[in-house]
Amino acid sequence: MTEKEFEDWIGPLIANAQVNKSQNGGIITIPVVVHVIHSGQALGTAPNITDAQVQSQITVMNNDYRKLSGTPGFNTNPVGADTMIQFALAKVDPNGNPTNGIDRVNLCQTSWPTNLINSYVKPLTIWDPTKYMNMWSVRFSNNQLLGYAQFPSNSNLPGMAPSGGYADTDGVVANYSTFGSIAYNDGTFLLNAPYNRGRTMTHEVGHFLGLRHIWGDDTCGTDYCSDTPTHEGSNGGCPPHPKSNNCGTSDEMFENYMDYTNDSCMNIFTTNQKDRMIAVMNNSPRRVELKASTADLPIPLFANDAELKGERNCSETACSDSPTAITAKFSLYNRGTSPLTSAVIIYSVNGGAQQSTNWSGNLAQDKYAIIDIPTGAGAGSISAKISSVNGTTDQRSTNNFASVALGNSAPVSSPNFTLELQLDYFGSETTWTLQNSTGTTLYSGGPYPDVVDPENDPLPDLISVNWNLPNDCYTFTINDSENDGITTYGGFYRIKNSTGNIISSGNNQFVSSQSKQFKVTGALATNEVTKAKNTVGIYPNPVGDILNVTNVSDKTKYEIHNTVGQIIKTGVIEDQKIHVSELTKGVYFITFKNEKQQENIKFIKK
Repeated sequence: MTEKEFEDWIGPLIANAQVNKSQNGGIITIPVVVHVIHSGQALGTAPNITDAQVQSQITVMNNDYRKLSGTPGFNTNPVGADTMIQFALAKVDPNGNPTNGIDRVNLCQTSWPTNLINSYVKPLTIWDPTKYMNMWSVRFSNNQLLGYAQFPSNSNLPGMAPSGGYADTDGVVANYSTFGSIAYNDGTFLLNAPYNRGRTMTHEVGHFLGLRHIWGDDTCGTDYCSDTPTHEGSNGGCPPHPKSNNCGTSDEMFENYMDYTNDSCMNIFTTNQKDRMIAVMNNSPRRVELKASTADLPIPLFANDAELKGERNCSETACSDSPTAITAKFSLYNRGTSPLTSAVIIYSVNGGAQQSTNWSGNLAQDKYAIIDIPTGAGAGSISAKISSVNGTTDQRSTNNFASVALGNSAPVSSPNFTLELQLDYFGSETTWTLQNSTGTTLYSGGPYPDVVDPENDPLPDLISVNWNLPNDCYTFTINDSENDGITTYGGFYRIKNSTGNIISSGNNQFVSSQSKQFKVTGALATNEVTKAKNTVGIYPNPVGDILNVTNVSDKTKYEIHNTVGQIIKTGVIEDQKIHVSELTKGVYFITFKNEKQQENIKFIKK
C-alpha cells in the first residue's frame, strides 16, 4: 500500500469511531502464537528461549497496551491511553488440540536474514492469521536488527490497493534477545540490554495494528495522530525533558512506544493512536476476523493426554551412496492435567514392521521431552503413534500421530513440484540446475536480465518453474558468478510440492554456490498414474471410521499422507478394510503398493 492510500482509508474510519464510540465497546483480546525458531539447541540455550521468557513478553504487552497501574506501562500523561486491546497465548491449536501458544520449530539453521524469514520461515510455520496473531522469535543474521512487522492488509477495502501484506507472512518478528522482559527473569532469560524490557514487540505490534513511527519516517514528518507532537527524527537512548526541535515542537514525546528510545524509557500510547488501532481491528481484513477469534478460550482437558510432534531431521545424506543411519527425534508434550511419567510409542520405519519404545520421566503440563529413536535407515520416513500414557489409554487420540522425514526425504502424493526464484537486481550473475541421482541435468535456468536501474526500480517479478519429478534423489544447485549471492539484495529461492508446501529453500547467505539435496518418495510419474487410473476403489468418501477398499488384494501395502506429504499411517490391507478413526478431520492421500500396481487416491476424513 502507499501511505496516501492507507491514510485515505483509515481517516474516515477513525472519524466514525470517534463519533460512534459504541462500536469500540468492550476489550479486544487477541490470541497469540509464538513460534520459537531454533536449530536444535536445548531448551534455554539461545535461541531456544524458555516458556517463561515468552510469557514475559505477553505480560509486557498487556501492561503497555492496557496502561496497567503499578507496571512500567502506566503513565500520567493527559493523552496517555488504555488502548482496550490485550493479548493471550492461544489455548487451542489449528487442529483443535490443546496448546500453550508456544510452537517450537527446529529449522536447522543458526540465523536468518529477513528475506528468508519472509519467504521460508513464515510460510512454513504460520498459523491461520485470522485466528492468531503470529509472533516469531528468531536469531537474526543482522545482529543490529531488533524486530519488524507487517502492516494490516488492505485487500478489498475501498480506496486501498489490493497488494497489501500477504496472509502467509502476516505477523511480527523479534530477535530472541529482545523477546521478553528481564523484569520477570527466573534465571533462564536470554536478553541483551538496553532492549531487554519487551518494548521491541510492543513497538512492532503497534505497526501490526496500523501505527506509524512517531516521526513519520521523515524530517518533521507526521504519524497522522494529532495528539503526538511533531518529531524532527527518531530518538535513541533516553533523552531528558524538555526536548525541543527545529519543527516548532517545544517538547518531544520520546517515551512513545513508536519512537526508537531504550525500552526503559518507553511508556505511552496516545488516544489518537488508540483510535487508529481500534479502527484497524474493526475494519481491516484478517484483523477484524482476529478480533472475533476464540483461540484464546480454554477447551476441555483430560488427566492423561500426551502430544507427539516430529522434529525436523537436519541430515543432508538423502542422496549419498551409503547414507548414515539416522536417529529420528520426536517431541513428547504433556497436554494433560496430571504429570506425565510414562509413555509407550509404536513406530514404523519406511512402512516396515511395527516396533515400540518406552519413555519415562516426569513432565508437568505443557512441558516436553525429546525422544530419540534409531531408525537404521538413512533416507525415507518414520511414522510414530502414542500407544499409552501413564500406564493407561491416552484420552485424546487426535494429537498422538507424528512422522519424520529422514535424510531430506520428501514423501509426496504427486510428482509435480515448483521452483520459485526471486532474483536480485543482477540476474546476469545467477544460474541454476536440477540434477537427478545419475548427475543428469533435468532442468536449468539463467543467466537472467539485470534490472536497469537498481537504485529506483523494484526487484524483478518472481520466477516460477514447474518440474515433474518421479521417485529419486535430486540436487538443486544455484550459482552466483560475482560471489555475492542473491539474498543480500532481497533474492531467495524455494521448492514447493504440489500442495504448495515448501520442501526445500535457500538458507544462509551463500556466496558463489549452494546445493540442496532432497529425495522424493511416494510420487507417481505421470505415465504411472495413467496406467493405474481407476484400478483401486475406496468408499465411503468422506469416511468416518472404516475405509473400504475394492480391486486390490489383501496384504497390499498402503501409506496415508497428509496434505504436506507427511506419512500419517502405514500398514497392509486386511479384509479389504482400513481403520482411519484416529485421523483428524481433513484431506488425505492414500498410496497403494504391490508388485502389480501403485496408485494414489485422495479422501476426506469427516
